[in-house]
Amino acid sequence: MGAEPLRKHDLVPDPTVGDDSADFIRAARKAERAEELALLRRKMDGIVVFIAGPANVALQLGWPEVGYGVVESRVDSGKVTKHPFKRFRTTVGYLGIALLGNHTQRLAYRQAINEQHRQVRSTPDSPVKYNAFNRELQLWVASCIYYGTVDAFTRMHGPMTREEEAIVLRAGARIGTTLQVPQEMWHRTPEDFWAYWEEGIARVDIDQRVGDYQRGLMRMDILPVPLDRMLGPLHQWLNTGFLPEPVRDQLGLSWDGRDQQRHDRLLRTLGTISRPLPHVFRVFPMNAMMWNLEIRRRLGRPMV
Repeated sequence: MGAEPLRKHDLVPDPTVGDDSADFIRAARKAERAEELALLRRKMDGIVVFIAGPANVALQLGWPEVGYGVVESRVDSGKVTKHPFKRFRTTVGYLGIALLGNHTQRLAYRQAINEQHRQVRSTPDSPVKYNAFNRELQLWVASCIYYGTVDAFTRMHGPMTREEEAIVLRAGARIGTTLQVPQEMWHRTPEDFWAYWEEGIARVDIDQRVGDYQRGLMRMDILPVPLDRMLGPLHQWLNTGFLPEPVRDQLGLSWDGRDQQRHDRLLRTLGTISRPLPHVFRVFPMNAMMWNLEIRRRLGRPMV
């Protein structure tokens, strides 16, 4: 007897083709996203935005095109020196939406920030040419935020495994794609990121004007007297500890082995205190600022 012909219900569909591919891809992406969120919930600590935020901004502004894009910005509504709480709300909310938010929230934020970025471009008098829609500059900004995220995770909760770092890198792509960075530009592996990072740090070039702006943020010069004098020195010290040595040197910030030991000990202590806390408390104020932006979106009010 010859072999019986295969019947339709005996066939196993190829999940990469035909009508079944969409369901397969959606299921795979849903599983990946669940994996990312589970890891982020174990590692994220909202206190980092208070003790490391200006340091990360200083990193971003280390590229002259980004530095002058901020220092010369004509978008007064987004200037931290004029509207510090609004800037805090939109920046921290962006981090929450990028890492923890859904697609609808990320798309709405991207559209809102695009309106602001259209106004950020160099003039004939600018010392360097820049455009806020330049994807290479956006990739650097997103990479700085990713670097700060990994640095805080590691120093507060110990080294990540190779698999964990790959998961965080995958989630970190949303930091860029929530802006203008296409997915294909994001770093494919942790090794790719660190190679890019070394090249990016070598490109940092901080002049007096941008450096004064960065140091002012770290000293909390935006606060009224006497709060700036009371809180500024500690705030600058906390943030200095998050800067790579080449950036510290260009900013003229002193740092020695004793400072490093104290800084490391403080972060380990903060990690020990935060780990048992419920996620809603650990991630504050990122979640609060994220919810604020979501409410504004639903009410039809400007997100940024």
